[in-house]
Amino acid sequence: MKRHAYLIIAHHEFDVLAHLIAALDDERNSIFIHFDKKVLKLPNLVCHHAKLILLDNRIDVRWGDVSQIEVELSLFDTAFHHAEYAYYHLMSGVDIPLKSQDYIHEFFERHFGKEFIGFTSGDISKQLERKVKRYHLFSKNFGRKNGLDQLVKRIIRSVFMQLQIKLNLYRSKNIEFKKGTNWVSVTHNFVRHILSQKHTILKTYQHTFCADEIYKQTICWHSHFRKYIYDLEDEANGSQRIIQWQNNQIFDWTLEDLPTLLASDLLFARKFNGQSLELLTKIANHNISNK
Repeated sequence: MKRHAYLIIAHHEFDVLAHLIAALDDERNSIFIHFDKKVLKLPNLVCHHAKLILLDNRIDVRWGDVSQIEVELSLFDTAFHHAEYAYYHLMSGVDIPLKSQDYIHEFFERHFGKEFIGFTSGDISKQLERKVKRYHLFSKNFGRKNGLDQLVKRIIRSVFMQLQIKLNLYRSKNIEFKKGTNWVSVTHNFVRHILSQKHTILKTYQHTFCADEIYKQTICWHSHFRKYIYDLEDEANGSQRIIQWQNNQIFDWTLEDLPTLLASDLLFARKFNGQSLELLTKIANHNISNK
């Protein structure tokens, strides 16, 4: 029996997280959850069949900051040293599987050895230049907008960025970066490869912006794992995740989207919120009836 590890990054919407845990509660799975350090009261989660492990070393995760990479590496490392898993699925606490566990395990058995990493197609050179080829000061404060202190930091960050552009200053000039969704399903060997470069990763992506969408794709591209990528052309199919992108923003799924989600061939969907609970129940019931 091949076992799977689900690595979940959670910080809010714990009603959705409870639905996610219920959908993953299978004896073939281990569930690893990192709760943001800013969460003061952890939810009471019930798991009957899967192993449920909560990470003790909780990180203060900040959007856009290298701490997003740190939490992913922590989850990969914890699961990797817990047991050997066929696949490691990186998810957020507001994601949901669209298929039953039998279907998902059969799917990965059929495609065993493939790496499910989505790659963004088209010209993304400007995005990569902005996100990882310039230095971003005060990266822990990207999402903070209120207060005089934050205003001063934004001004300094902006001035320093303009200075880099004017002087044509770049970092990491010799690295060919790739990009895609940060939510992936990867093999034990690929996780080992990532962890072997942990210190280099953290050094390379300090003072960058949203590099959690870049480091895994870049590492894979420059390794022999590149030939095992499931789908290089279609980011959604490559990662097996359906995400509702509109005007460069992710929108939550609603009950009106049920036909779209049930008709999808992909395995996972993101993202949902507390107003989506009826939708989540219908997806779960659909999977039970199909089982």
